[in-house]
Amino acid sequence: MKKLVSLSALPEGASALVHRLEARGAVRRRLTDLGLAPGERVDCVGASPLGDPRSYRVRGAVLALRQADAAQIRVEPLGADSAQILLAGNPNVGKSTLFNALTRLHQHTGNWPGKTVALASGSCRSARRVYHVTDLPGTYSLLSRSPEEALARDALRAGQADAAVVVCDAGCLERSLGLALQVMESCERVLVVVNLLDEAKRRGLRLDLELLQQRLGVPVVGLVAHERGSRETLLRALDDLLDAPGTAQRYQVRYPEGAASRLCGAGEGCGEAEELCARALLDAARELCDGVCSYEKTAVRDKRDRRLDRLLTGRFTAWPLLLLLLLFLFWLSAAGANAPSELLGRVLLGWEGPLRVLLLRLGLPERLCALLTEGAWRVLAWVVSVMLPPMAIFFPLFTLLEEAGVLPRIAYDLDRPFQHCRACGKQALCMMMGLGCNAAGVTGCRIIETRRERLLAMLTNSLVPCNGRWPLLITLSTLFLSGAAGSGGAALILTALMLLSIAATFALTRLLSATLLRGEPSPFVLELPPYRLPRVGTVLVRSLLDRTLFVLGRAAAAAAPAGALLWLLANTSVEGVSLLSRGAALLDGPGRLLGMDGAILLAFLLALPANEIVLPVALMIYAAESSLGAPGSLAEIGAFLAGRGWDAWTAAAVMLFSLFHWPCATTLLTLRRESGSPGWTALGALLPTALGAALCLLLHGLRLLLEL
Repeated sequence: MKKLVSLSALPEGASALVHRLEARGAVRRRLTDLGLAPGERVDCVGASPLGDPRSYRVRGAVLALRQADAAQIRVEPLGADSAQILLAGNPNVGKSTLFNALTRLHQHTGNWPGKTVALASGSCRSARRVYHVTDLPGTYSLLSRSPEEALARDALRAGQADAAVVVCDAGCLERSLGLALQVMESCERVLVVVNLLDEAKRRGLRLDLELLQQRLGVPVVGLVAHERGSRETLLRALDDLLDAPGTAQRYQVRYPEGAASRLCGAGEGCGEAEELCARALLDAARELCDGVCSYEKTAVRDKRDRRLDRLLTGRFTAWPLLLLLLLFLFWLSAAGANAPSELLGRVLLGWEGPLRVLLLRLGLPERLCALLTEGAWRVLAWVVSVMLPPMAIFFPLFTLLEEAGVLPRIAYDLDRPFQHCRACGKQALCMMMGLGCNAAGVTGCRIIETRRERLLAMLTNSLVPCNGRWPLLITLSTLFLSGAAGSGGAALILTALMLLSIAATFALTRLLSATLLRGEPSPFVLELPPYRLPRVGTVLVRSLLDRTLFVLGRAAAAAAPAGALLWLLANTSVEGVSLLSRGAALLDGPGRLLGMDGAILLAFLLALPANEIVLPVALMIYAAESSLGAPGSLAEIGAFLAGRGWDAWTAAAVMLFSLFHWPCATTLLTLRRESGSPGWTALGALLPTALGAALCLLLHGLRLLLEL
């Protein structure tokens, strides 16, 4: 377990790694601006005559901090036998896989560029020392263009790390070496890791790594990051690198006179000098690879990739295949989730009685026991039983598509529509991240270069249904709209809703780009990675642990307190009427206007912490005045809702409003942080809500016309 102390307790002359900031608001923002971010090294270099404030070295600068402010920074002290390592590399070279192997952490990986958009840190121990490893965002160059590339550049050029590890793709070595050469200019100790040797071998590519090491003048090691033994190989190489007295003569890039690489990393606007630096790096990488890379046989794998591309990106095949893929995903999620949901619901709710008895035996008051069991536990059981089965099916399937390299092709196919909307095709990748979690989708917008296009992607990301909304959509489509078609009908409806959300994303993106966010689309440059056979076992485990259980835990953390609050509202009466019923009655007018009722609208409002609890909250409001009743089977849920006036029209309105309404609290907080503006955050909540309300009004108006 990590030993954490406050920065104020760090002795003079000692060093530490920043673990987290406990400050809030403007103070937190100021500390982050100064470089005190998680994963950064900080050295205590002195103190004022009275001991407060103290001075600390961060990223080469010396900062003065009062002890009260330093106490809000939690750090991990570095011992004499420890070292800080920065892990750098191009996107999609297996950098995060290597980080996972080193630290035993489980940073999510996927076969498309831009997955890592923030710093991730972890520790590992070799035979000689402890390593603190920071996984930097993938970048093609230190001549930064986007925020995540600037983050990687600043960390590498700060000069505080003991060594840098540059991960290169064995199949694209010439392209990868450009970054390695820039890192060699910025860091004293560098280790070059040539990863994905297995893929290079299958393509018939032979690499002479000893020759490459001689030419570079820094250690070079070849790896297959996901194979057993890669961790030990890399740790031995790091030990040898740090124990070596010095490095050999390094390769020197021949820059044109007057153009220095380290002077061209200030961002956009470097002009001709930056272009000359980039050209020199390309020429140097080509020279280094001459004789290092050679093909032993025909690249059969490349031919296979091109054949697959003709299907997934072809003019007449791409869209039909995408629709079939969506249908399959939703059909499998709908068909496979029903029985497990019912079984899980019975098991979890069966524990309510014994839990109540246990709490009573512990001496808790009767009312408190009822609050914890009928309120917190019952709603929690609902959320787990409704959410877990569809997520356990959908997420692994979606992760398999990531691992196989299908998702970048979808962004490639969607760039033209986004270009017509004056946006960037990379927004499609953010949309697909939003299918898991809209907060993650908003954070993922960092892969887009320009602020205007990042805002377009952030403001429209919640139009894509996140995992918290899928269980409700699956349940209602199965109960009310699929009819005799069963799971097949539900899959068609869910696919139609997904296509509607994509169409809404295009429409609102075009509206924003023509009004508040005018401008021309930036160039679209996206690497299409090779197709890879997914490692099914690893994908299943990682998708269940990293996504399903993580999201479920977040929902459960919101569901239990919400259940307790609902129980209190249902059991607190004014003039004989519960507060819950009064709230539903107050909202009944607007709810009926939208084709729903007050109970449903109140459920959406109370589910702000997590979209997952909309259905349990609505059922509790209907059940009434005390607590949520036991759900039983899906058929019983349908009968229960039908008894409260629900029909296909009501279900359709609820599904539309679930598809388009305000984002959850987590997404709103993330949007506020990423946009840096409460105004953009408010607009991000208003846009989907206005669209959902308009569609519900139209649907209700259509119903009234048909009933005339």
